[in-house]
Amino acid sequence: MPRALAIDYGLKRTGLAITDDLMMIASPLETVETRLALERITSIASRGDLACIVVGEARHRDGSRSETTELQDAFVRKIRNALPGIPVERVDERYSSQLAAQALVQGGMKKKDRMKKENLDKVSAALILQWWLDSRGSSPAAPLL
Repeated sequence: MPRALAIDYGLKRTGLAITDDLMMIASPLETVETRLALERITSIASRGDLACIVVGEARHRDGSRSETTELQDAFVRKIRNALPGIPVERVDERYSSQLAAQALVQGGMKKKDRMKKENLDKVSAALILQWWLDSRGSSPAAPLL
């Protein structure tokens, strides 16, 4: 069954999230050092079940591009070169970190664990992926693109 992978690209760490087999639910997967992210993503893709990769796009509150967006664009180009058969889509990631922090609190995570940035990064990736799923209709019969 196809899955989608989401990426919350950051300067130091990159959060990853993945869908279930029915592409209905996004779940945090892991956080990796950004310098190792492409290697990890290609490893995940080697399983052969990735139908799409979703990358968060940093924007300012007014919707304009941020400084980080340029770095994300370069990373997306690297993904497309490394995995030409897998479509890559972008999703506005504004407020994903703030909403992820709220989700960790509401989920009952201890403050010590909430302070670990890697937890925030992978939950942010899951939010980005869930937004993408919701935007396309999260039923298994929904078209991929």
